[in-house]
Amino acid sequence: MSQPSTITIDGQTVPFQEGQTIMEAALAANIYIPHLCYQRDLTPDGSCRLCTVTVNGRNTSACNTKAMAGQQVLNNTQELQDIRQTLTRMLFVEGDHICPGCTKTGNCQLQAVAYYVGMLSSHYHHFYSYRKIDASHPDYFIDFNRCILCELCVRASRDVDHKNVFGLSGRGRKTHLVINSPSGELADTDFAVGDKAAFICPVGAILRKRTRYTTPIGERLYDLQPINVVGDAQQIHAGAKRHGNQN
Repeated sequence: MSQPSTITIDGQTVPFQEGQTIMEAALAANIYIPHLCYQRDLTPDGSCRLCTVTVNGRNTSACNTKAMAGQQVLNNTQELQDIRQTLTRMLFVEGDHICPGCTKTGNCQLQAVAYYVGMLSSHYHHFYSYRKIDASHPDYFIDFNRCILCELCVRASRDVDHKNVFGLSGRGRKTHLVINSPSGELADTDFAVGDKAAFICPVGAILRKRTRYTTPIGERLYDLQPINVVGDAQQIHAGAKRHGNQN
C-alpha cells in the first residue's frame, strides 16, 4: 500500500488516502468539521454547506472536495464560524425547532451544531410554516415541521435500504419531504425499525414511538459532551448496531 499524502488543516498535518475527501481525512484524524447532511456511509450531497472550509484561499464544502497533496485548509476561522452561524440560524427559523419543547433535545445534531458555532439567538424572523405530522406508522412518526431537507433519509432509504420510502417535492421555498406511497402516509410503506433511514435524521423529524424519554433530558448525548468531542449521533448509532446494541 502506498504511503498517504498529506494536507494541512489549521496548521496540523493530516494524512489522506487517494480518493478521500477533506471531510473524510479530517474525521479520520479526529478533527471536527461541522456538518448536517454528511454521513460517511452515503455519497456526499453538499446541501447544508455547514462544512464549508477555506482551501488555498477559496471556500468550498469539505464533504465533496477531494483531498489533494499540499492543500492548506482553514476550518476554525471567524469568517467560517460566522457563515456557519448564519446558515444554522436560517435552519432554525425555517422550521419548528423550539428545543425546550422538542423530544429530541440533547440528542439533536442541529441543536449541538448551534451550540458549537455559538448561536445564542435565532436573529431572523421565524417563518412559522405549518406542515402535517404523520403518526400512521406503528413504530415511527414524522414531524415534517422539523425537516431541514438534508436528504439523509432519502439517500439512506434509496441507496442502503433500497426502499425509496422518502423523496423531496417542490422547488425553492416550497421544497418539502414526501412519503412515496399511494396515500402519502408512512404506514403504507415497508419502512421498518431496522432501516438505516430510521435513525439517520439529524433533527427531530423522524422519531421512534414509545422511546422518547428512555434517556432523561440532561443525560443525553450532547448534554454530556459537545458534538466536536463525541461526533454525530448517526455514526454512534451505526457503530452500536454493528456491535449488536439495537437501542
